[in-house]
Amino acid sequence: MDRAIPLFETTLTQREQTLGHTHHSTLNSRNNLAHAYRDAGDLDRAIPLHETTLTQYEQHLGDTHPSTLTSRNNLAGAYLATGDLDRAIPLFETTLTQCEEHLGDTHPNTLIGRNNLASAYQAAGDLDRAIPLFETTLTQCEEHLGDTHPNTRTVRANLADARDAARHRQQ
Repeated sequence: MDRAIPLFETTLTQREQTLGHTHHSTLNSRNNLAHAYRDAGDLDRAIPLHETTLTQYEQHLGDTHPSTLTSRNNLAGAYLATGDLDRAIPLFETTLTQCEEHLGDTHPNTLIGRNNLASAYQAAGDLDRAIPLFETTLTQCEEHLGDTHPNTRTVRANLADARDAARHRQQ
């Protein structure tokens, strides 16, 4: 990641200079850079950049544009990474509702959003909401993406982890 971030930074700077700060490609570059910061563990840089990017997506593309939904999901993920569940969970819930309404129940972005919300519930210790949501998501992933799709495997592993946590809690 250390070598990728300077490339993302350069790309963003060039897009801002040539396309402007709110062009869709510039916003995508900003979102990618924020995500790279998050992946590198630099949440102090990631979160403000995610917040700015989301605001600009909302202003220029609308609340329910697929890129806006992805940006909102990424910001919620950054909040989750800091343990800020009070901001992460409502944002994941809003994003999932909008994905279901505008993309459909089984769109890949909706499935990712549902998995992320279930993960946030699990992080909050709410396995009674997490496990059924993981189960629903796994069934939909298997039906619409296939049994061996990477997202299906991720959801399956997350469900197994949640069930294991529930088993340990009962002991």
